[in-house]
Amino acid sequence: MTAPTSDGRTAQEVREYLLASLNAALRRPGMYGGEMALRLYLDAVAFADAAEQVWQEELKDLQTKVILSTGVRGAFQELWGDTHEGSVASVYAEIAHRQGWLRLDRTLTSSEYDEIRHASETWCREDRSLSDVVTAFGPPSVLFGGTNPNYPKTLAYTTDRRDDILLCFHLWNSSTPSPSPSSSCVHAEPILWAFRAGGTLFMDGFTFTPEGTARHLLSRGRTHPEGS
Repeated sequence: MTAPTSDGRTAQEVREYLLASLNAALRRPGMYGGEMALRLYLDAVAFADAAEQVWQEELKDLQTKVILSTGVRGAFQELWGDTHEGSVASVYAEIAHRQGWLRLDRTLTSSEYDEIRHASETWCREDRSLSDVVTAFGPPSVLFGGTNPNYPKTLAYTTDRRDDILLCFHLWNSSTPSPSPSSSCVHAEPILWAFRAGGTLFMDGFTFTPEGTARHLLSRGRTHPEGS
C-alpha cells in the first residue's frame, strides 16, 4: 500500500484522495453528479481497497432491496413524489459505513445511538423541523445535502461501529413559486418527512411524520388512508 506510483504518489495517498472525494460527493451529491457519480466513487474506492467483490455484493443487495430499475433515486421519487439527493446519498453512505469508508463528523456513543433509535417512533408522531431534530439529538454524524434551507437534507446519526446502521432523518423544503419579500421557501426551515433505520426492503425502515404520511399518500394518488 506504500509503494510509490510513477509520479511519486503512494497507493495510500491515492486511496486517501478517493476516500476524500467519495465523502465530499456523499455530502453534496448534487454538485458531483448524483446517484451514478456515487456509484463510480464507491467503485473506485473498492478498487483501491481490493474490495471489488464486496462492493458488487453490496450493490446486488441494494438492488434487491430497492427493486426498481430506476435505482434509489426512483425509489424516493415513488415514495413521496420528490427526489432528494441527500436522501439518495444516505443510502449509499450506509454501504460506505459498513466498509469503513464513511468519515463521520460526529461519532455517537452507544447510549446516544440507542436513545435515537428507541425514541424515533413516538417522536415522529408529531411534525418536526430541522431545529427540532438538532435540539433533540445534537449535530448529526453526517449531513447530506448541505446547509442551505432552500433545499431538502438528510441528517444521519451513528457510532463508529460498522455494524450500526445509519439512523436517518429525511427533511424537506423547497422554493415557493412566487417568493415573498420575507421568504423564498415553502417553510422557514426544512421539515421532517420521515425517519429511516434500515430494513429488509427499502420501505421497511421508514417511520413517517404526519406531514410525511400526507405526502406519501398524495404521491400514490390518494388523499387519505381509506383510499388504499
